[in-house]
Amino acid sequence: MSMIQMLLKEMDQEAVTTRKMLERVPEDKYDWSPHEKSMTMRRLATHIAELPSWITMTLTTDELDFNSNPYSSVMINNSAELLEHFEKSLADSKAQLSKATDENLEPMWTLRMGDKILSKTTKGEVIRMTYCQIVHHRAQLGVYLRLLNIPIPGSYGPSADENGF
Repeated sequence: MSMIQMLLKEMDQEAVTTRKMLERVPEDKYDWSPHEKSMTMRRLATHIAELPSWITMTLTTDELDFNSNPYSSVMINNSAELLEHFEKSLADSKAQLSKATDENLEPMWTLRMGDKILSKTTKGEVIRMTYCQIVHHRAQLGVYLRLLNIPIPGSYGPSADENGF
């Protein structure tokens, strides 16, 4: 199996869990956060939904400079918009990854803030880091949901909620 095939398989597997988590985000809690230093539920869920777009960005560019391209996310106001944003981000990244080759994963990709280089790794490593970021933020979302007493879906097996614990 090629690296591209492995990455596509992993993308599909993680999308199932990500979709289940995003479906649980309550619209009436979009502006809630567990702590003053934490993202709001809206910002966290939107970030998770848009993270697959980093795969497209990685495959079609050589760098991201936050100084010349400041981060801004779309404003999500309901569950339909959230899931639509995720599905679009996922479809775009899957299309880009599907037409890539293993050799396209080898060039270096740079994340910077002006002259300050935050990371410089291969495009393949950035894609793997993107998957890790999705899982990381999805886990954060799980904590948010747990604190609000919303049942958590299983990720790599059944959750305590699904097992009736």
